[in-house]
Parts: sequence; C-alpha cells; structure tokens
Amino acid sequence: MMEELPRQPVSLRIGDSAPDFEARTTQGSVKLSDYRGRWLIFFSHPADFTPVCTTEFVALARQQDRFAALDCALLGLSVDSLYAHLAWVRAIEDRFGVTIPFPVVEDPSMAVGNAFGMIDDHAADSAAMRTSYFIDPEGIIRATTCYPHNVGRSVDEMIRMLTALQFTDEKNVLTPEGWQPGEDVLQIPPLSADAISREEDWFCHEVKIP
Repeated sequence: MMEELPRQPVSLRIGDSAPDFEARTTQGSVKLSDYRGRWLIFFSHPADFTPVCTTEFVALARQQDRFAALDCALLGLSVDSLYAHLAWVRAIEDRFGVTIPFPVVEDPSMAVGNAFGMIDDHAADSAAMRTSYFIDPEGIIRATTCYPHNVGRSVDEMIRMLTALQFTDEKNVLTPEGWQPGEDVLQIPPLSADAISREEDWFCHEVKIP
C-alpha cells in the first residue's frame, strides 16, 4: 500500500525529506520511515534476472557486514513483482552461494520510482532506473548517484560515500577528492578577513584528525 506519493515524477535534491511509502518486499511489508534512527541506502535497479543487477546484488550481499558496521541498512527496488523478486533472490543464492540479506521492494506501478525521480519523465518503463539515495537517520537525503542501465555501481564507492558523510557530520570537516578513512581531511575555510590574510593556504588547508 502506497502512502500519499506524488503522481508525477519529481526531482528530489540533497537536503529534501525522502518521501515515505509502504510496500511489499521480499521480507514482508516495509515503510521507509521504519528506518528512521539509522542510515539507509535506498537503491533501484532496472529489472530482476539482468546481468549487471545480479553482480550488484551479489557484491552488496558480500559486503553486508561493512554496511552494518556503519549502522546503515540497505533497501532495493525494481518494478518487478514480488514473485519475480523472490525467484531471483533464490536463483542468486543457488548460483553464487550468497543470501540477499536486505529487502527488495516491488514497484509494478512505478509509483515509488516516480515519487523518487528514479524514472525519466517520458520513460515508458524502468530502463533508466539505477539510482541510489543515501538517507540519514532523520530521513533527509544526503547524497544521490544515478547510473545508466548498462553500467554497474561500485559498492566500494557506496561505502566510501557513506563513511565520508558520517565522518564530516561528526568532525565538521570536508573530505578531499578520493578521500579514504584515515587520510587527511580539509578544514572548513575561515570567514574572517584576518584569518585569510594570515594563512596562505586558508582556502585548502589539510589537517589530520584521528
């Protein structure tokens, strides 16, 4: 059952509240608001039983412990029916020996995909859907990624993004290009003219934070 989702496709931005919904999944009925209080990566894939999506699901399942260590849940979605999801999950387990530990939402009407802007305004199907939303414990969208149907996501990059979001929240710093945990970070530039005049590298000053 969907709850007051927009009828027309929208363009959600960083800082927006993630639209709530309730839907059937491979692990029972789920509401997005059930995940409040922890991080959530809500991601879509074009279709079940497709090569790229299968590799993503296998990789996500194998890295489940890393997401759990960051107190982050995973929630998948495609337009396929619940029965297709269940069959695909079983096929992945049989073929690759991994259990998909996270729920997969069915969205045959594309109501959720449209509400989250996962589908192009003029799309007749879900072919454009390979979008990820990084949602914080307050239900706010903090980052998004969108890939074409023929290019797989990087699970390592998803974890890096999540780690950087959590670290910058905690330490009130900035992370440079390609930052990895343990590396130097950047100070937020000063606002005072005096500080700017005294520090040659005021606009890009690296610091080490334990």
